[in-house]
Amino acid sequence: MSMIRDLRAVVRPSRPAPRKDTGAYDTTRDPASPSAVVDCAVYRDGTRVETPKTLTPQEAMRQVRRDGGFVWIGLHEPTEAEFAGIATEFGLHPLAVEDAVQAHQRPKLERYDDSLFTVFKTIHYVDHDQLTANSEVVETGEVMCFTGRDFFITVRHGGQGSLRALRHRLQDDPELLAKGPSAVLHAIADHVVDGYIAVASALQDDVDEVETEVFSPGRGRTPRGTDAGRIYQLKREVMEFRRAVSPLLRPMQLLSERPMRLIDPDIQKYFRDVADHLARVQEQVIAFDELLNSILQANLAQASVAQNEDMRKITAWAAIIAVPTMVCGVYGMNFKYMPELHWKYGYPVIMGITVAICLGIHRTLKRNGWL
Repeated sequence: MSMIRDLRAVVRPSRPAPRKDTGAYDTTRDPASPSAVVDCAVYRDGTRVETPKTLTPQEAMRQVRRDGGFVWIGLHEPTEAEFAGIATEFGLHPLAVEDAVQAHQRPKLERYDDSLFTVFKTIHYVDHDQLTANSEVVETGEVMCFTGRDFFITVRHGGQGSLRALRHRLQDDPELLAKGPSAVLHAIADHVVDGYIAVASALQDDVDEVETEVFSPGRGRTPRGTDAGRIYQLKREVMEFRRAVSPLLRPMQLLSERPMRLIDPDIQKYFRDVADHLARVQEQVIAFDELLNSILQANLAQASVAQNEDMRKITAWAAIIAVPTMVCGVYGMNFKYMPELHWKYGYPVIMGITVAICLGIHRTLKRNGWL
């Protein structure tokens, strides 16, 4: 606990940049001193308690300890200075606090003395008219959750993944919200995984589109490397998606299978459904990756075949041109005594023979598929 008390002394100065998505919390604050808190609410018996908009997290926690219930605090990209007071008030572990502030964390579940720290990667599908080699297909964000006996804290990073609609939906279900912070943790996990399912469905359309274009017989000639660039870009986006999905499977299994004192037994059953949906998404993402590998290899093979066809055509025309080149070379040697030099019909005969030989070679190569 001494490390937590010393946290204020080691924090860096807060960033001066203004914030996005500050919600309805503390609308009277000084714009020059932006707050990371998006919403701060006290819930008792599944119902949000009426509190002033200027309610601070410390005041909310004191109210919960006095009257019961739990507090749900939402933050958006807090600095260490902005998070230090909350970390001290709620007794959060310094390592978890550091991860929550710095972001760019791997999805995980960590247990500390009196809290659970969970990291989710949020995925948002970026709409695009046409997939190109530079298209951004998915955007990622992060939601970190601190789950305690009487508090729940969310720290969100990135422009996507707002939890405001989720909060309102939970408030419309007092029976579920009465289960406490573990009900909120399940709702966020379910919300994130539902987002994965939607992104996987949209990515399926992109993969199908690329596959159709690569294997379409009458698609015409496209610039070399165009398809390969698009496929590789899509593969990179799928890899980003996979880094969000795969590490989360183990935490969801732990939440659904292993009893935890901070997770209500009735809520734990619902984590099984989340884990099942997540496993299905993981299978889809792995299938996307393998299919894109196959499509990329097929595209490279098509490019190699096209190059071989071009080389065959070049070789065929070189063989045809070799005949008049040889004839011209023979008659261009300028020797004084050469047969047929003074023959009246020599020129038309030689030209006719040359044309006939060239036509014969052309017909033979065309019949064999070289032209």
